[in-house]
Amino acid sequence: MESDHYFTSSPSSPENLRRIRVSIAGHPVEVTTAGGIFSPDHIDIGTTVLLENTPPPPAGGHLLDLGCGWGPIALTLAMDAPHATVWAVDVNERALDLVRTNASDLGLSNVNAVLPDDVPGDVVFRTIRSNPPIRVGKNQLHGLLEEWIPRLDERSDAWLVVSRNLGSDSLQRWMTTTFHRGYSVHRSATAKGFRVLRVRRQGSTPTAAIDIV
Repeated sequence: MESDHYFTSSPSSPENLRRIRVSIAGHPVEVTTAGGIFSPDHIDIGTTVLLENTPPPPAGGHLLDLGCGWGPIALTLAMDAPHATVWAVDVNERALDLVRTNASDLGLSNVNAVLPDDVPGDVVFRTIRSNPPIRVGKNQLHGLLEEWIPRLDERSDAWLVVSRNLGSDSLQRWMTTTFHRGYSVHRSATAKGFRVLRVRRQGSTPTAAIDIV
């Protein structure tokens, strides 16, 4: 079932490797995808909405694609910011292998495709871009955001795309309540049934000052 794409570390479904043509950072390219991952046949609508409604990434520093799948967001960040370090994070080992393959095929040496625990604890991010795994369930999703949003650098933004029908408005309210000290949460764009939510870290508020409720 589709939810397995998000939290199965080693999918049991056939790999069924395939090559597809997509546009990454405005360039037509071929990438490799497979079964047992999210949206293996195309760049899904939500990710497209996110990519079309976010600014160019910072030119340097650490950038995060949270829940990377086969890598459309991470590859875009790496192309747009060749001097930055892009972290493509997922729990799905098959997806991470595909990101590595695609980054290598596209000549992108600035992508680290890793499991969540393999990101060094002292790394902070100049931006986070994510089509988050909504279908894992509210508690797991909230825990994921509570872990990664506080790792934004000062005066940096996280951009999340969420379907209106899958709770984007309630997620925005929860983030506004949860990240209420030193952060701001806004709806940045609406398109094709999706919301793009922006979370900005303001100034030098210590992570310890964030009250998680």
